Amino acid sequence: MISKKIISASGSYMMTSNETQTENMFLCYPLRLDSCLKLHRLTVVKVAMYVFMVLMILTTVFGNLLIIISISHFKQLQSPTHLIVRSLAASDCLLGSLVMPQSMVRSVEGCWYLGDFVCNVHSSLDMTFCISSILHLSLISVDRYWAICDPLRYRMRVTNNTVTVFITFIWLLSFLYSFSVVFSGISAVGLEMLILQTYCVGNCVVFFNKQWGLISPVLTFFLPGTIMSSLYLKIFHVARKHAKVMSERVTGGMKSQSSAHRERKAAKTLAIVMGVFLICWLPYFTATVLDPFFNNWTPAVVFDALFWFAYFNSTCNPLIYGFFYPCFQKAFKIFISTYICGIKHSNTLIFE
Repeated sequence: MISKKIISASGSYMMTSNETQTENMFLCYPLRLDSCLKLHRLTVVKVAMYVFMVLMILTTVFGNLLIIISISHFKQLQSPTHLIVRSLAASDCLLGSLVMPQSMVRSVEGCWYLGDFVCNVHSSLDMTFCISSILHLSLISVDRYWAICDPLRYRMRVTNNTVTVFITFIWLLSFLYSFSVVFSGISAVGLEMLILQTYCVGNCVVFFNKQWGLISPVLTFFLPGTIMSSLYLKIFHVARKHAKVMSERVTGGMKSQSSAHRERKAAKTLAIVMGVFLICWLPYFTATVLDPFFNNWTPAVVFDALFWFAYFNSTCNPLIYGFFYPCFQKAFKIFISTYICGIKHSNTLIFE
């Protein structure tokens, strides 16, 4: 996640020598007096949380993996746009496989068992993959804008090599930004007293002060999100205009059913793309911006729920960019039937 601005995954409670043996059972590290407390949850609640999160992780990993394999396998899908989608899927797949499992244990148990260094690496990778995913979504919106609003120049300027350069830049920027922020501790400057007061063993938190609590969300979400929203609104307007012109040419001024269908499909696709993105990410970043200015009032459990809700965008991406498009649907059917069900099919995609 871009930041884990939680005072403590378990409430930042520090044990003292007066605690009883019974209470020690609820510590992350029972033999340490400065241990964080485990979260107290009923067994049935923990099981339900684990089941839900495991299903979410598996969907994220295998859904995005199917996108990656399909684009890599079928040459017909290796267009500039689909190369961006493949890189987006790689980012979401890595998030699901390398970050979400550890986050799951921390969220359910309220404890981090892997030490401070691994915590920093985990937080850096978390931030990297989330930023990369958001920037890839923005790049896709730019690509679609050029393709629809300036198709002649698009074919000349946008090539696989050009897209590869932009993809490489996104990955490098995401890695450098995330690891430098986490390992330098620049985002926690001025919060030293708060960190000392809330420290306990078994906690994994990246603190953001007021300045970085504003800078980071603006750079990594609000600016890309504004670009995406503006471009998709423009795309929708141009697509409707094109559909109307084509309808008038065919029917002499009366809208055809096919034109109306195209408009509805375009509106539905754009609404899903922007709707899922904003619904998943906006609550988390809004809380991240506001929390430092209200003395970190947001409860840990709320932040925990918000960043899992943001993770859900990486689960939805393969559904949006894969299963909603006929070319991917055909690729998935061929791949699954050939390599899983053993039914031989041609490796060539035929588009109608």
